[in-house]
Amino acid sequence: MVAVKAGDVDGVLRRPHPGIGVFLLYGPDTGLVNERARAVAERSVDDPSDPFQLIRIDGDDIAADPARLADEALTIGLFGGRRAIWVKATSRNIAPAVEMVLKGRLQDTAIVIEGGDLAKSAPLRVLCERAQNALALPCYADTGRDLGAVVDETLKSGGFAISREARAALLASLGGDRLATRGELAKLMLYAHGRREITLDDVDAVLSDVSSLAMDAVVDAAFAGQGTELETGARRLAAEGVAASTVLGAALRHALMLLPARLAVEEGKPAGAVVEGMRSLHFRRKPLVERHLQRWSSETLRQAIALIQASLLDTRRLSDLDHVVAARTLLDIARTARR
Repeated sequence: MVAVKAGDVDGVLRRPHPGIGVFLLYGPDTGLVNERARAVAERSVDDPSDPFQLIRIDGDDIAADPARLADEALTIGLFGGRRAIWVKATSRNIAPAVEMVLKGRLQDTAIVIEGGDLAKSAPLRVLCERAQNALALPCYADTGRDLGAVVDETLKSGGFAISREARAALLASLGGDRLATRGELAKLMLYAHGRREITLDDVDAVLSDVSSLAMDAVVDAAFAGQGTELETGARRLAAEGVAASTVLGAALRHALMLLPARLAVEEGKPAGAVVEGMRSLHFRRKPLVERHLQRWSSETLRQAIALIQASLLDTRRLSDLDHVVAARTLLDIARTARR
C-alpha cells in the first residue's frame, strides 16, 4: 500500500479497504496510538467485551514465538463471527511474525498492532507500508486544526460551550499527547460541572500548577534581568521549602529550551513564530519567552547553561549553602540579561 499521511489517517480508518487485514498504528503520540488502536480493534468485532472475539497478545510473547500470531489469526472461531487480535508491540522485533500473517489469508480477522515511535527504516513499518493487505498509520501530536477539533468535539459531547479567549488559552496549553489532552479536558469539565460555559478562569485554575507558576516567575525574572522580581520570588520559594537544586533545575531546563529556539532566530526565523511552536509552554509565558529570545544570544545561553550546571554540582558539595549558591547564580544570570 501507499504510505498514509498523518492528516489522512482518520479518513482512511472511517472507510478502510475491505482487503486490509493488518493495521499498524505507530508514532510519538502514544495516547493517539492507543486511542486509534482501540477504536479499530473494537470496531472490528461485534462484542468488544467478548475475549473470544477481541484477543489481546503482548509483543514479547509474539517475538518469542513468531508462529503464535499466525496460528491465532488463521484459527476459525468456535462460534464464528468476526475477530480481532490486538497486539501491543514492544522493543522486540515482531516483523517476522506479522510477515507470516500477511502471506496467509485472513478471514473475518483483523490484526491491530499498537506500535511505538517507529523509525522509517524499522522492519515492521517497512513491511506494513509495502504490503497490499496492511496499513501503516502514523500518529503525531495534535496541532492546530486537529487539536481544535478534539477540544470542540469533547466539550460539545460533555454539554459545554467555551469562550473564545478560554479556547485560545486551552489550545496553547494542550497538544503533546492525545491521552493527556483527554485527561486535561476531563478535569476541566469536572471542574466546571453544573455550568454550561467554560471561562478563561476555569482554564487557568485547572491547567495551571500554582507552585510551578511561582517557579516559572523566578526563572523568567532571572532571564529578563528583573532583579527585584527575582529576589521577591526566590525568597518566597525558599520560605515554602522549595529546594535550591529544584529552582536551578528549572532554570537549566529553561536555558536548554531557549538555546535551539535562539539558534532558529539567528537563522532568520521570527521570535514570535518560534515561541508559538512551543506547545508545552504555558500561554501566559509566551510573551516573556519571546523577550528572552530577543535579549539572549546563543553564545550567552551556552555560558548560562555551563554556569547553572556548575552551580547544581556546588549545591551538592555545599549543601548547607545551597540557597546561597542558587541565589548567586540567578543574580548572575539577571546581570547578564541586563547587559
